[in-house]
Amino acid sequence: MSTSLPEAILFDLDGTLVDTAPDLAEATNALRRHHGLVSLPYSQIRGQVSNGGSALVTLAIGIESGSTEHDTARQYLLDAYEQAVAVHSRLFEPLDQWLVRWHAESRLWGIVTNKPRRYTLPLLEALALTPGALLCADDLAVKKPAPEPLWEAARRLNVAPQACWYVGDHIRDIEAAKAAGMTAVAVGYGYISEEDDYHQWPADLWFETCKDLVDALTAFHR
Repeated sequence: MSTSLPEAILFDLDGTLVDTAPDLAEATNALRRHHGLVSLPYSQIRGQVSNGGSALVTLAIGIESGSTEHDTARQYLLDAYEQAVAVHSRLFEPLDQWLVRWHAESRLWGIVTNKPRRYTLPLLEALALTPGALLCADDLAVKKPAPEPLWEAARRLNVAPQACWYVGDHIRDIEAAKAAGMTAVAVGYGYISEEDDYHQWPADLWFETCKDLVDALTAFHR
């Protein structure tokens, strides 16, 4: 693998940069309670977080997308989440410490997420995160795995896509990075279901833990 430091590093948000699963799990179980059901174990919800609100609704109450009942339940879940978007969410360690150093040196970084902006901005504000570029699900006509959000992030940072890493915990992140011509970095510490093997994703680099990712970035930085 290349030992050169990228000019910019772009991150997926949920499950890659920030551990948002605790707050999303609480919203999911709020939906369960609303329907008179007992709460699901956190571990069961965590593996579905990267699949979005619709997947969480299906997990919570067993209703597939495409129905009015599903849409109503999804809105209930999202409303519950919006009220508590950053109660327990934290940056993954030790990525939090590394990012402070990277940011202090005025190095380029950004976030490209399929999370809508209305939930992303309060989360970033609560965590005092100020990426140089931020692309959310509703910023462009398309979202990941399409490459356009990644290209737009690189454009805003004034770097070539080939000079960027894109780090993610879902196969769509890797597909987007490859389509955009960026170095695709898969991480295994995020919200990956038990039946999914991230080593099978067509990435350029794979890191099992957040510490492994930070150790590699630190080694490149020396």
